[in-house]
Amino acid sequence: MPHFQRVLPTGFAPESERPDRAKVIAGDPVFTTWSIEEQPGLFAGIWQSTPGKWRVSYDEWEYCRILEGTSIVTEDGAPAVTLRPGDSLILRPGFTGTWEVVETTRKDYVIRF
Repeated sequence: MPHFQRVLPTGFAPESERPDRAKVIAGDPVFTTWSIEEQPGLFAGIWQSTPGKWRVSYDEWEYCRILEGTSIVTEDGAPAVTLRPGDSLILRPGFTGTWEVVETTRKDYVIRF
C-alpha cells in the first residue's frame, strides 16, 4: 500500500444505502459512499446524498468538507447552518440534530472512533 493516497472516487467501488426509515423526516435520500481509507478507528472517503432530511446522532468525531451541493445541518436547540461547496465542519461525539440535503451534496470526510 502506498503512503500517499488522493481522495478521489476513481478506482473505488461505491456503496449505496438509505438512512433508517424511522429517522427520515422528508424525501427519500440515497447515500453513496466511496470508502477510500479504512483503518482501526479511522475511516476516510467521499459521501454523497440525494435530497431529503433525516435525524442524525454522532458517537464518532467527523471532519468533512462540502464539495458539491447544498445542505442544512441543525443541531438540536441551535440555529440551522447552511453548507455550500468549500465549507468544512467538525461534528463531535454527542451531536444530535438533522441533516437536510437541499441539492445533492457530496463531501469528503474523515471519521475517528
